[in-house]
Amino acid sequence: MSPHPRKQINSFDVARLAGVSRSAVSRTFTDGASVSKETRDKVMAAARQLGYRVNVLARSLHKQKSDLVGVVASDLDNPFRAEQIDLLTQGLLELGFRPIMLRGEPSADVAELIGSLLQYSVAGVIVTSDTPPEEICQECLQNGVPLVVVNKRDPGAPVDRVVTDFDAGGRMALEHLLECGCKRLAVITPEHSSYSINGRVLAFEEAGKARGISVIRITCPTQSYEGGLAASDVVHEARNDIDGIFCTADYLALGVLDGLRHVHGLMVPEDIQMMGYDDIPQASWRAYDLTTVSQSRHDLCEATLDLLVQRLEEPQSSPQIRTCGVTLVPRGTTRKLT
Repeated sequence: MSPHPRKQINSFDVARLAGVSRSAVSRTFTDGASVSKETRDKVMAAARQLGYRVNVLARSLHKQKSDLVGVVASDLDNPFRAEQIDLLTQGLLELGFRPIMLRGEPSADVAELIGSLLQYSVAGVIVTSDTPPEEICQECLQNGVPLVVVNKRDPGAPVDRVVTDFDAGGRMALEHLLECGCKRLAVITPEHSSYSINGRVLAFEEAGKARGISVIRITCPTQSYEGGLAASDVVHEARNDIDGIFCTADYLALGVLDGLRHVHGLMVPEDIQMMGYDDIPQASWRAYDLTTVSQSRHDLCEATLDLLVQRLEEPQSSPQIRTCGVTLVPRGTTRKLT
């Protein structure tokens, strides 16, 4: 093998081998450009022979715009978030965009991540991790880069937002547990909750207050299966004060359910009833059969992509907020009164 790196093939090399002009090569690799079939076939054959690929980044710098869309996401171990990101990236590809994903974990600076995406002349940015600060939102606006935030609070800048109706979801959870005969309720939530998680908690507690019911709030270290296992210990200790539990996320609920059943020997729903929120695929598994509030990943992604495309087509239009509805999915961890 030669120790020297191979010369990078460019459009001039392809044009020379194909016996056409460089502009013909450019038109061949530009969507919608006019080029004859004979010329296209020559160019494509030469490109294959030379191993030529279009330098998309260089082209984007020339046009001041690319077909890249940045997706900033966190908690990818959560099945809900993993499926949401999968649907978003597939939808972007179907629309002709090229998704580029950055992980916005709690330790990451979301503004810094978005700033790095702006260096690539991205066509837009979608954020599903922490709410971006107002300053970086304004920078996106000044650079003509659409920014859509999903299930995040208002960042104080005119950006498009997609949210699920967590107020309705929290009320729905409380009403269902009451209909199932529960009288002593608890809500389980992570210590450091997100905008949407906190909204579910407050809606559940407010709905209880309106009914004259005091809700016990139990916090756990993280919104994860392990966090749910830890919370099950607290539930067991307060067993006499609780007969119905609302877990603010299914991923958390799975840990609570396993902890109650397999560590503490409680029967669900006979000894205690519980429900979750999200309707992740595992919630319907026979081992869990978890009653939950469903927020549709498909609806969230459809609304997100629709807002992105609208903003690209009408950059001066007013920012929008799309609210996606929720539905109750009753299963085996709650029981209806007969």
